[in-house]
Amino acid sequence: MTSDVHGRDLRYFVAVAEELHFTRAAERLYVSQPALSKQIRALERQLGTELFRRDRHGVALTGAGEALLPHARQVLAAWEAGAVAVEAARAAERSTLVVGMSTSPGRGGLLPAIRSRFTAAHPEVTVRLRQLSWDDPTAGLAGGATEVAFVWLPLPDEERYAWTVVAEEPRLLALPKTHPLAVRAEIDFADVLDEPFLALPESAGVLRDHWLAVDARAGRAPRIGAEIAGAEETYEALVAGLGVCLVAAGNAPLIRLGGVITRPLRGVGPSRYALAWRREDGGRPLVRAYAGACRATVGTAGRDGTRSRP
Repeated sequence: MTSDVHGRDLRYFVAVAEELHFTRAAERLYVSQPALSKQIRALERQLGTELFRRDRHGVALTGAGEALLPHARQVLAAWEAGAVAVEAARAAERSTLVVGMSTSPGRGGLLPAIRSRFTAAHPEVTVRLRQLSWDDPTAGLAGGATEVAFVWLPLPDEERYAWTVVAEEPRLLALPKTHPLAVRAEIDFADVLDEPFLALPESAGVLRDHWLAVDARAGRAPRIGAEIAGAEETYEALVAGLGVCLVAAGNAPLIRLGGVITRPLRGVGPSRYALAWRREDGGRPLVRAYAGACRATVGTAGRDGTRSRP
């Protein structure tokens, strides 16, 4: 019987199918590898067939696994769409504003200050924070999971969005303390052109290019040492010596831990951190109010949603 298969089982199956590595899939799912293996075997017993071949050479999908994969993805996508629709309905019923982010804004208590100013004027509104992976550079705006979001510029399909800039910060170079360039107080970008760089997922589009400083490479393609989708992954990749990366000055404390340092970098422009929203939502009272609270807090005029360029 397959009627009792849970969404969790399908998420676990898809993760292993995409990674073809149980340990990496377990890390992606934030579960232990033994627990993941046990759940996959339970799913195989329930379906009455093996989904993966496991041997000393690695993990591969069986024919049954390949047949199941597209359907599992469709079910998970449909469930995610349903969850987004439910969230939108709940927000409308409860007067909730969903604020997205990929990392905490930090920066001297910026988020609590904006929230305090906003809730003082709108005490009846619930502000809900939603953390999203770096896979989505719009922090939920593109898919409708969030109504406003703290994002890095540039955004893909930027004409869909309006924004107000929260901070403009230098891009620093993060590297292991053991790197030969770590002894320098300041580094020229030309000196790291041939270094392997940590890169955002390809789904990040123009933002991936920004953090690889493609515009400063004079047409030379970057070497990718590893892809990263979160601050912890970035730190671990740096410590492991998989590459160097650019980081905004305000985010440097997130990765400048044991074994990692940052250095000023000559030859690249600054980064811009912004609060963004979909242009069609610019007239919504709660969106306008939150953007106004943000502008009042950071003291910038920003982009008001009536212009096509920042």
